Amino acid sequence: MSRALSASFVVFAILASACASISRADDPQPPKIIRVGIIGLDTSHATAFTEALNDPEAAEDLAGCRVVAAYPKGSPDIESSVSRVPGYTARVKELGVEIVDSIDELVMKVDAVLLETNDGRPHLEQVLPVLRAGKPVFIDKPVAGSLADAIAIYDEAEKRGVPVFSSSSLRYSRGAQEIRGGAIGDVLGCDAFSPCSLEATHPDLFWYGIHGVETLFTVMGPGCESVVRVRSDDYDVAVGRWSDGRIGTFRGIRKGAGSYGGTAFGEKEIRAIGGFDGYRPLVVEIVKFFRTGKTPVSAEETLAIYAFMEAADESKRKGGVPVSIADVMKKAREEAAGR
Repeated sequence: MSRALSASFVVFAILASACASISRADDPQPPKIIRVGIIGLDTSHATAFTEALNDPEAAEDLAGCRVVAAYPKGSPDIESSVSRVPGYTARVKELGVEIVDSIDELVMKVDAVLLETNDGRPHLEQVLPVLRAGKPVFIDKPVAGSLADAIAIYDEAEKRGVPVFSSSSLRYSRGAQEIRGGAIGDVLGCDAFSPCSLEATHPDLFWYGIHGVETLFTVMGPGCESVVRVRSDDYDVAVGRWSDGRIGTFRGIRKGAGSYGGTAFGEKEIRAIGGFDGYRPLVVEIVKFFRTGKTPVSAEETLAIYAFMEAADESKRKGGVPVSIADVMKKAREEAAGR
């Protein structure tokens, strides 16, 4: 081979190598999969969320976020929770989820966490390893089994700089979001309702009334300063007075037709809020949260919701007198400081 031809081959090889390097640099990198772990397989939310996230045909707003591991333990003393664990565990395994033996093991395998245990009482203990590991966490309702524990969770998250998000799916119903977004002008009042079954281990409204109370606060925003509660075996009505003079009510239903919704009173229009729109809108918000680390509902608003429900319980204990939100929060913060 002539020297000129040999030199041409060398030049060609160098150019080919350079082009290949440029091509590799320009190739779009596949998006990083966000590995999600679940704590608690005793609620239908765990399977519904997994089915949505692990769907190979998931749309862009859910794609790239996959449940890869779960710690199944539920509540030992709530039969409705205990009985669900075997079936829900089997279902998530079918969806490709690894079952692990501890929360510590779980957080080592994932980038973000769904705390789904149906019982709010262990949430503080369960979330601490997640916060220590610096993993963003969505905490399903109720965020805790007491207002003091809810405060302790958010205080610890703030201390460690870890984003925490909690919400009922009712917050993201289309009607509630439209009204919150200004569809009827300034909201001057709201009457919200939902089923309100009770669980003896939790404050009355925490267990299921949270859905209707979350609707109320989605529309009204924080700022409630006092609550009065009227109750019977079959119904609850909690009336809140906001600091700007607005009135918002929650009706909890335990007899007859049970549904979700309410009426919002605006400066431009009085509008029905509408009902439950499924879990997907909430799951979309959870995925945004995991992607960005930005919490869509502030700690202030979430704690205001739980303070409203705790004040409603205190009003019941005191025979239906008005209870100050500030007093309830002060007492709960003192308890949280000792957690």
